[in-house]
Amino acid sequence: MKNHHLKFVLVLAALCLVLACKDQGKKEDKDPAVHSENALDTEAEMYRPNFHFTPKVGWMNDPNGMFYYNGYYHLYYQHYPDGNKWGPMHWGHAISTDMVAWKEQPIALYPDEKGYIFSGSAVVDLENTSGFGIGGKVPIIAMFTYHNTDIKKAKGIDVESQAIAYSLDEGLTWTKYSGNPVIENPGIRNFRDPKVSWNKEQKKWIMVLAANDKVMFYGSKDLKSWELLSDFGGDWDRELGTHGGVWECPDLFPIPVEGSEETKWVLLVSINPGGPNGGSATQYFIGDFDGTKFIMDTEFEAVLNKGQNHWLDFGKDNYAGVSFSNVTSKDGGKFYMGWMSNWEYANKVPTETWRSAMTVAREIKMFKDDKSYRLASHPVDEIDAYKVGKYKKENIQVDGETALIKVEKVDLSRAAINFTISELKKDSFTFKLSNKVGDELSFGYDGTNNTYFLDRSKSGKTGFSTTFSNKRSTAERISSSKQLTGTLLLDKTSIELFYDDGSTVMTEIFFPNAPFETLSVASVSQDFILDNLEVNQLNRH
Repeated sequence: MKNHHLKFVLVLAALCLVLACKDQGKKEDKDPAVHSENALDTEAEMYRPNFHFTPKVGWMNDPNGMFYYNGYYHLYYQHYPDGNKWGPMHWGHAISTDMVAWKEQPIALYPDEKGYIFSGSAVVDLENTSGFGIGGKVPIIAMFTYHNTDIKKAKGIDVESQAIAYSLDEGLTWTKYSGNPVIENPGIRNFRDPKVSWNKEQKKWIMVLAANDKVMFYGSKDLKSWELLSDFGGDWDRELGTHGGVWECPDLFPIPVEGSEETKWVLLVSINPGGPNGGSATQYFIGDFDGTKFIMDTEFEAVLNKGQNHWLDFGKDNYAGVSFSNVTSKDGGKFYMGWMSNWEYANKVPTETWRSAMTVAREIKMFKDDKSYRLASHPVDEIDAYKVGKYKKENIQVDGETALIKVEKVDLSRAAINFTISELKKDSFTFKLSNKVGDELSFGYDGTNNTYFLDRSKSGKTGFSTTFSNKRSTAERISSSKQLTGTLLLDKTSIELFYDDGSTVMTEIFFPNAPFETLSVASVSQDFILDNLEVNQLNRH
């Protein structure tokens, strides 16, 4: 009896220990301050972002097929699961209820005998125009580019064609259409990245497609049979916009102009190379679309004629971004995500298990200044739900280099920071993130030439690429207001800067040798005042 009693006590004690460990594990998962020391021992986890999407393993680039349906946002992306450099492209998949916390799903589309699965888009076919819907199920249609490596090796022109797949379980699993490709290659080497949307006035699907350095517009009633409508760019207007590289990942959508009853159309076009600070970037055009042609706005065109190209983001690390289908903000803005890297060095960055992250989800809006229409963007409101521990200072007198935040108060590896300068004048200021091993990331405003700047030349690991930090990035200030506002998101290895209500945006990545511990500011002016500084921690997913 005693032995049985002792055995019972030992079993009960062991069970209690297991339950206690499970409970402790749950507490650790919920507590954003708890770190796994073992995970942080590896460089991959040291650099893995807290609140930007990364794949668990493998390579990632362009966001693809983003849509919203039945409570979930879907993000597909260019993915090579078997290596950390670009390789045979698949469509990876992740879902979210708020565009902030993403849960990775099984791979959605695999390459096959027709080729790799390059970039594309997905739409919710609510009226079952495609005929793929069965038993009342709403079909989701993905349109993507096949990239045929056999034709490429044979040095053929018709390497790329357009194909579709459909899903009857809200985007979780896919069936490729037996009639693929739905658009054959017309004799253009770079012929890819279809972005599809429903045009309710014309009651047809409109697709924009990148072809060398122009955009081609197609129309369809059923997503299977497509008619070429028109094109934009190329030789006939080479002086408008940037043509230093191949055009990629176009997007077309209407958007209301803030403070008016007017609506204009936006055409996004990514380009590689040719960005304002080198490598990859995304330009935009504003005008009208009549269901067949995109007609650039005359005021906007006049600005382009003066050589003032319009960029969605002036930093080096926001590329190939497109909008979510089947959803807009309450004000009619578009939700957007981009790939947070640059083709100049994407294959070389110092992470091994995984490579690349997406930008934070953003809302794009349109405004009009005294010159022309412009786009502004800012982080989606949903990120506010992750903010904790507000830290606030007002009327900060800046004398020399002044420390603003230290790690004892705020974890700068996951922070949202807002600041205001009421009377800018010709002041110049420099914010600096630093750590105990001497790494620095600096950014700020140069009043002598009215530009913002971002300098990562001393930010840590930079030697993997000669172009990663060879010069600081700059962006002309667009706003003419005397009040300057800034919002910045910090997440381990990235900074996203939204100046002047998002009219100037700069996004860049960096790889410090240790986490940044201090944020300071310095100014050449003796009476420089930082009117307001507000800092929030951002909970991890």
